[in-house]
Amino acid sequence: MKIEANGIQINYELSGKEDAPLVVLSHSLGCSMVMWNPQLEVLEPHFRVLRYDMRGHGYSDATVGAYTLDQLAADVIGLLDALNIDIMHFIGLSIGGMIGQCLALNNADRLQSITLCDTAPIIPEEARPLFEERMNRARDEGMEALVEETLERWFTLPYLKQNPPEVELIRNQVLGTPLAGYIGCSEAILGLNYLDRLSEIKLPTLIIVGEDDPGTPVEASQAIHERIQNSKLVVLPSAAHLSNIEQAEAFNTNLIDFLTHHLTSPPGRPAHIPCNT
Repeated sequence: MKIEANGIQINYELSGKEDAPLVVLSHSLGCSMVMWNPQLEVLEPHFRVLRYDMRGHGYSDATVGAYTLDQLAADVIGLLDALNIDIMHFIGLSIGGMIGQCLALNNADRLQSITLCDTAPIIPEEARPLFEERMNRARDEGMEALVEETLERWFTLPYLKQNPPEVELIRNQVLGTPLAGYIGCSEAILGLNYLDRLSEIKLPTLIIVGEDDPGTPVEASQAIHERIQNSKLVVLPSAAHLSNIEQAEAFNTNLIDFLTHHLTSPPGRPAHIPCNT
């Protein structure tokens, strides 16, 4: 479904348990809401689940020009407002986790908790040329030029060699990403610099990272963990960047445990406590 929010048409899917606390899922660069398929079976029985395609991805509008994390966070708030939703548990991976940090710093009143997955609080200077080189290659040769190296960063080699259907699904998402969206969101990532502000975040925070993530390594998640008081850090063995897919069972167990522990409902709504998790 599509709805107008923050000046664009945003594609979204709302599923799960009626009148339950809301969970919002925000995907990685070069992907779409389908990235979260492995989480639906554990979330939908207990939560209202809102997945959406980020600006410039999937079936949402791909505006031309550089995006900012503030803009991408405003898209989330605009989507909530358009759907008449007040408050959420936010879960973001990669750039989705960067958006989560932005929301926690600037819109904490709309959040009950944040889960930051395989993400970073700042882009080191030495990493900037890598992003710029990828953007230039995408402009010159299209997303096809980036797909194989992207999959090699996102999944461990043993997982790729198994050639599960999940890899082909993600391959198609990368290939289908509009160039304007890839470039725009890449520019937003280059503006990432929340490291010195993370101590301002007082929300319940779960941090999950794949042990073998080369793009947003464990050290980046440790830096977030050290600065957000009472946050919890989980390192998943045998997982690279898309740890929610490669180690879905362990990811889901940690996610549900965290959400259950911090489960509250919006004002006027009863709490629904997950069972058998």
